[in-house]
Amino acid sequence: MRINFADTGLLAGLLNRNKKNMTRINDIDLNAVLREVLTWANRLVPSESGSLLLDDPDLKWDDRKKEGRLYFAACFGRGSSRIVNTYLGSNSGIAGKTYTSGKPHISRDAPSDTRYNPSVADRIRYKTRSIICAPVVIEGSTIGVIELINRRERAKYTRQELSLLMIFAGYTATLIHNALIARSFEELSKRDTLTGLFNDRYFFQRLEEEVEKATVLESDISMIFFDLDHFKEVNDTHGHLAGSSVLKEIGDIMREIFHGTSAVCSRYGGDEYIVIMPGMAMEEAATYAELLRSSIRKNIFLREKVPWLERPLNIKDVITCSIGVASFKKNVARGKSIRQMADSLVKEADKAMYTAKENGRDRILLARGPRRAVR
Repeated sequence: MRINFADTGLLAGLLNRNKKNMTRINDIDLNAVLREVLTWANRLVPSESGSLLLDDPDLKWDDRKKEGRLYFAACFGRGSSRIVNTYLGSNSGIAGKTYTSGKPHISRDAPSDTRYNPSVADRIRYKTRSIICAPVVIEGSTIGVIELINRRERAKYTRQELSLLMIFAGYTATLIHNALIARSFEELSKRDTLTGLFNDRYFFQRLEEEVEKATVLESDISMIFFDLDHFKEVNDTHGHLAGSSVLKEIGDIMREIFHGTSAVCSRYGGDEYIVIMPGMAMEEAATYAELLRSSIRKNIFLREKVPWLERPLNIKDVITCSIGVASFKKNVARGKSIRQMADSLVKEADKAMYTAKENGRDRILLARGPRRAVR
């Protein structure tokens, strides 16, 4: 079926309008862009309502689940506010069949279509007459569908209009794909390449954000700063590859301990690590610090064979850590700039850590720096 592209100037306008944004899609509210895609689709193929549904990737690849979910990411028309962010089964109705088959579908008389499921329409008391639905596909994998319901100005949709919707589905896939790539690169730029923890650049950015928030809300922030004891012995005895593996395993221990908390875990540099704990008082942070100290003390490093080793090294009773703990309320003077207060918090935790190391290592010390009442 030939498409009259003279009628698709609106699509070209949408492409041009978002071309610049495609390079920085991570700065855009993707849901807002998807709503705009629906708006332009509606202008090309006037319809009473429409939806863009996306799947849940966790359920999609979980073999234990018999059916996934399709979430209403963007909608327009009657009752749309009631169904956005809700979901239906990935096998449910015309949308579900289009998703599972990966093939577009046109239903000129929806109620008599064996694929039609009236549950959503019944929920919002909506009468469905006709539907066109197209899959949204990225690199051969269907991730959702776009559908339009009840053609305005005429009773039924045409094959040409279904082809137009396929173009929009392809463009939507490009938008989402670019967003995923951009967000992936953005996330990688925040990470330390060896441990996967946040890097020092992101750490300082996030710390200033948290200090500003704590200043406004008069809340607390605690910080755990630690350095590995005897790390040089591992490098000297087993080589730098072994040392790098130890640093990576420290990151694994941190992720396990702070999982489910709002902690920001970073590799500060070398064998130094730092943790921001927003909203947490020093006493509670000290409890986490002790868990961290004891876990590192008990851990057996390089228990598994890696390609560059002939056998597991099972390093134990060597690596410990010295930890300093500081808090925003107890150790940071107010009345300075956000940057100065953030630097002060790091300085106090760092100073406590070095004192712990000087006093025998494998221990925790709470900072005893400047204290001043909040103005």
